Amino acid sequence: MKKYKVEGLTCTSDAAALQQKLSVMDSVSSVSVDTCSGTICMECTDIKEVAARLKKDGMTLEVSSPLTLPKDVLLIILSASLFSIGLVTMEKFHGYPFSWPEYVIFLISYVVAGRNVLTKAVTNSIHGQFFDENFLMTLATVGAFLIHQLPEAVGVMLFYSVGEYLEDLSVDRSRRSVESLLKLRPAYAHLTINGEIQEVTPETVSIGSQILVNPGERIPLDGVVLEGESEVDVSVLTGESLPRTVTPGENVLAGMINKSGVLTVEVVKDYSHSSLSRILELVEHATSRKAAPEKFITTFAQVYTPLVVGAALCIALLPPLIVHAPLYEWVYRALVLLVISCPCALVISIPLGYFTGIGKASKEGILIKGANFLEALTKVRAVVFDKTGTLTRGVFRVAQVVSMNGFSKDEILRVAALAETHSSHPIARSIREAYADTPNDGGNNPPVSDYQEIPARGIRALIDGKQVFVGNDRQLHEELIPHDTCHIQGTVVHVTIDNVYAGYITISDQVKEEALQTIAALKEMGIQSVMFTGDSKDVAECIAHDLGIRKFYSELLPEDKVKNLEEMEKDVKSNDDGKIAFVGDGINDAPVIARADVGIAMGALGSDAAVETADMVIMTDNLHKVIDAIKIARKTSRIIRENIILVLGVKVVFISVGVLGMATMWEAVFADVRVALLAIFNAARIFRG
Repeated sequence: MKKYKVEGLTCTSDAAALQQKLSVMDSVSSVSVDTCSGTICMECTDIKEVAARLKKDGMTLEVSSPLTLPKDVLLIILSASLFSIGLVTMEKFHGYPFSWPEYVIFLISYVVAGRNVLTKAVTNSIHGQFFDENFLMTLATVGAFLIHQLPEAVGVMLFYSVGEYLEDLSVDRSRRSVESLLKLRPAYAHLTINGEIQEVTPETVSIGSQILVNPGERIPLDGVVLEGESEVDVSVLTGESLPRTVTPGENVLAGMINKSGVLTVEVVKDYSHSSLSRILELVEHATSRKAAPEKFITTFAQVYTPLVVGAALCIALLPPLIVHAPLYEWVYRALVLLVISCPCALVISIPLGYFTGIGKASKEGILIKGANFLEALTKVRAVVFDKTGTLTRGVFRVAQVVSMNGFSKDEILRVAALAETHSSHPIARSIREAYADTPNDGGNNPPVSDYQEIPARGIRALIDGKQVFVGNDRQLHEELIPHDTCHIQGTVVHVTIDNVYAGYITISDQVKEEALQTIAALKEMGIQSVMFTGDSKDVAECIAHDLGIRKFYSELLPEDKVKNLEEMEKDVKSNDDGKIAFVGDGINDAPVIARADVGIAMGALGSDAAVETADMVIMTDNLHKVIDAIKIARKTSRIIRENIILVLGVKVVFISVGVLGMATMWEAVFADVRVALLAIFNAARIFRG
């Protein structure tokens, strides 16, 4: 689907109505309207027809700026000028037959100020959508004209249009804070072809091509540095403030800024699969998933507005009919009720609050894929961590080689390294690196045949005509091979040769510095920390003790992690609607990340499967970002609740005094506009701190 920018799209109810109208058009096959980003995603065969449809609703398609400031300001000034003239000359013209000069001045001012509201009210009414804020404002102001309250009718529409304009500015400010990420798309790439440099669009560069990145330029595509050394700014992708030094052989990502030297980079991913492209896609689609309060407000507005209109009719007609009260007075009170009851403050400020929360998280290097997940973070009662690569650095080193049954240490390390030749697992790499650091027979190593990877067990292969197994002791237990079962610190890799236990290799891993702080912070927040690992019980117990984690599960297969998570859910959700978050980084974590209420992937440079499956992506390996995400979610939720209480509280008070005849239409519109702006400014507080 193609994305189009829309001017004048700021209200959720307008977006819902617009989406319904566009979806029934023959030229539009699929459509999605996003209020917060002010865009429409759709497949369309006649864009002119769509533009004409939007124009009827007072919107403009495909503009470079989300606000046409000069035009709006000019029309407001024109309306205000006519309004002022009408107030000054009102008494003079009032004596003429039918007071037509008075009506002409105020009517022109009214139409200029309320052109958008009137257009939307009429258009929506034609399509059977009567009950929205535009209908309420039109009904109230037309009623004021009929009872000869001309200044109040124009004043209500004028100040409402000023309020809408200020709301547009506030919405646009929050929108730009997230859209700033979308401007990170590199406009060009310097492609090297036969020694010549050509400036091309990143989308046209294929994998394996070489590109040149000059100092100050943004790296356009993911790749590997072939030549040059430089510092790169990674803050856009990870939130890290310190630059990173890159040298030949190191990876660089699209979106990083080259700070100093010239780099020659070999492209390893096309643009559509680059890290930056994936980030932008996550941000662009984040607001399409609504949180429960957003869904409630949308439904609330649909039910609330008809009730308000019905209540206004009862107030206008019943007292004069039943107790013979003055018709004029009660009609006026009903019109005040219509003005103050406009739900626009709610339907704008609440989605804007979630949008601002997602934007704040993005600036911190945390990508949250929807408002529903931001809301779910506020209800997290337990966070489950994968061990390797999440709580620990995942940088393994061979700590010890222990031989038994007449085998030598060198032989054990050699066959283990050869067996792990085809494995990309960090433990396998550590064994190969340890073997490379020892004197060996170099290129005389025999080929490895009959290679077989046993899931969650290890590797079996034929080396020197001997059957070799390298892995954990599960397979040894199943084959009833006697082996050392003493308590050993660290990860243990067992080795058998021709079904005889040859010994074991211990692998050490280092706990991340921020892991201890993260676990302590979760405890202070009343959130339980749990560890899942496929490692042995001894290793898991050691790590858990160091970090202060009281509950852990060890020797787990991927399916075991899902099973244990489901068992935990019964306990967590028994007392309240608590949620469980899972934090992991590997392919084997993808199933449990998908199963968790909030799946969190560590590092966008990690497993694609984990990142695509996750509900939230932490762009760095900094575990403390989990705490930051929960704090942002809680602050967002708190401010949104404040807005709901603020808006509904003010409306209840003014509805009450309006019905009692203690408030005028002027006061009603001031209260409505003021509370809408207060709610929007309150939502902007999410960015602070």
